[in-house]
Amino acid sequence: MRILAVVVLVTLSLRLSAQQRVGFAYCDVDRLYDTVPSLFYDDSDYTPQGRLEWTRERYERKVMLAAAVIDSLSLPVVGLYGVENEQVVRDIAARCNGDYSYIHRTLNTLDGLDLALFYFGDVLFPASVENGRHYLKVEASVGGRDFVIILVHRAKNLEDLVGEVRLARPDAFVVVAGDMRDTEYERLGLSDVTERAERAGRGNALYSDGWRFVDRILVDRRLSAEGDVFARRWLTDARGRPEPTYEYSRYVGGYGRRLPVFCYIR
Repeated sequence: MRILAVVVLVTLSLRLSAQQRVGFAYCDVDRLYDTVPSLFYDDSDYTPQGRLEWTRERYERKVMLAAAVIDSLSLPVVGLYGVENEQVVRDIAARCNGDYSYIHRTLNTLDGLDLALFYFGDVLFPASVENGRHYLKVEASVGGRDFVIILVHRAKNLEDLVGEVRLARPDAFVVVAGDMRDTEYERLGLSDVTERAERAGRGNALYSDGWRFVDRILVDRRLSAEGDVFARRWLTDARGRPEPTYEYSRYVGGYGRRLPVFCYIR
């Protein structure tokens, strides 16, 4: 059964195996706008007549790449950030090989970009959904365990969000994923599963001083988890950098500037 609503993909995914191993991933699809001008925010660059000449063909290629990432992850729940609206989410789901249901919410941000959660309905069972300007929170059951999944994009109230969950659902396992550069998360009772990979020199975004994890996954300290970056050759250019859709205003046609991140929870 599909749950349709007007996150953020974060992007996020969960997978339950016979050994009770849960896989979890988050993807930033890097400004996946449709080609239709919005009445509520300025997306004029992403139109056929706009500065970036965002045509239907370019849009469909980016949708195809987003779906290919989800299929390559091979995880039954995937969270995304950077989708403009439900139609974009629906188009991605239609291009995926997997039969995904999805949850989408409008975040009412100035750039019009949202979060969304893709999932297989026989693995994750959502019970409630809440969203704010920079977050999507989903309470769900996975393998008979209660989880609260929070997808964020630079949400400054993350500490409050997690604190509210701890009070209302003390037995639920909390998982947070997203861009947390402006967020204090050290005191939340969560472990950063990307920390070990970062110490080894890996990351999901490349800067002049090297790789960094801009997107992170935090999991409840009561859980054991290992995380890393999802790197594939077709997501990078000839120099091994994440290939963007645009290099300034020049169309390149890549997936985006950040690689997906994932973890497995035991």
